[in-house]
Amino acid sequence: MGRPSEDELIETYLAPLAGPGAFGLRDDAALLSLSPGLDLVLTTDLLVAGVHFFPDDPPGLVARKALRVNLSDLAGKGAKPAGFLLGLALPDDWTVDWLAAFTEGLGEDSALYACPLLGGDTSRTPGPLTILITALGHVPVGGIVPRGGAAEGDKIYVSGTIGDAALGLALRKGNAPWAAAMTPAALRFLEERYLLPQPRLALSDTLRHFAHSAMDISDGLAGDLRKMLCLTGMTAEVAVADVPLSEAAREALALEPGLVEPILCGGDDYEILCAVPPDRAEAFEAAARGAGVPVHVIGTAVAGTEPPIFKDALGRRLGFDRPSFQHF
Repeated sequence: MGRPSEDELIETYLAPLAGPGAFGLRDDAALLSLSPGLDLVLTTDLLVAGVHFFPDDPPGLVARKALRVNLSDLAGKGAKPAGFLLGLALPDDWTVDWLAAFTEGLGEDSALYACPLLGGDTSRTPGPLTILITALGHVPVGGIVPRGGAAEGDKIYVSGTIGDAALGLALRKGNAPWAAAMTPAALRFLEERYLLPQPRLALSDTLRHFAHSAMDISDGLAGDLRKMLCLTGMTAEVAVADVPLSEAAREALALEPGLVEPILCGGDDYEILCAVPPDRAEAFEAAARGAGVPVHVIGTAVAGTEPPIFKDALGRRLGFDRPSFQHF
């Protein structure tokens, strides 16, 4: 079977994912109508083979991850998905089978999260496979949860567990000597957490109602906490024992204590980090439980200009060579 032309590629594989206002992907632009009283929220993420995923990762999972990392950003703003734009630059060795699996995975998550394809562009590239998704969401007017809003005394929360994806990446790279002593179930869990993030959209309403500030954790807890708090002249002290870890991460950390740095700084968690006023903390926790998302307090915002301090079980301050993932 030969490769389709660009027009055939769009008609066969992408047009079936198109939502209302996309005109079947037969126009140069889409129309998105928002109900009165809503603000539009936009976010974009670029994923490059060999940087954000491995070239031989399953194409359906690559597609789902590309959409989910954007949905995670919307969740961190208290927004609900409205649709997305897709930029897809395919290398010379792409195949119809790869594209079919990619769009199948993308279609599954588009339906799961009620986030239809609205348009985009396709191209050929001499470089690695590149995926650009721009996700659009909505919040009630004035309801977006900013990154900068933490106040002194706010309780700092994270959702889910931290560090799993960074450990899963180490496994994927074959850079995990500690893995030989771990259970197969734990290894599978960590690998899956790297391959397929879980955007916390179920927390969107809760964040809007209770949080002063919020963001998703994509570049590592230590670095992202600093990014959030420094915007309002805040800092914090965090006991590592208070950072929620999965059983698999605890198993790995017990085997190799040095993993504390990639767990706290490695990134790809796609959990929510937020600051909640103390008098609303109990109600926030109850609402999060009602949404089915576990949340944990890791510290309290205090006035200060230095980066947040992380301390071990003996109260010793930890130093990190690279507290946050950086591309450059």
